Amino acid sequence: MKLVIAYIQPERLNAVKQSLFEAEVTKMSVTNALGCGQQGGYHESYRGADVEVNLLKKVRIELAINDQVVDQAVEAIVKGAKTGAIGDGKIFVINLEQCVRIRTSEAGELAIG
Repeated sequence: MKLVIAYIQPERLNAVKQSLFEAEVTKMSVTNALGCGQQGGYHESYRGADVEVNLLKKVRIELAINDQVVDQAVEAIVKGAKTGAIGDGKIFVINLEQCVRIRTSEAGELAIG
């Protein structure tokens, strides 16, 4: 079992979801996040004052999936999120030791589904 965490541009969320659905990965958690990477930030003028914005809006997608579909899920995220520009995002794949479905008390790969 793996936990796949992806940080992507907010405007690419629908494309990533569609790409994941095509790869038959339908269970995910999505949260708003702030962060910056290689692109850094930007400057803007607010009421005459120069403001440096270091934290940019991102979307965090989390997928708890079985080992058999990890590569398909990662490829689907890349397909949906890639624009070729700095700031497209990152994907992290982490070993998942345990998963328990609360409703049925199923554990492991059965709980992920």
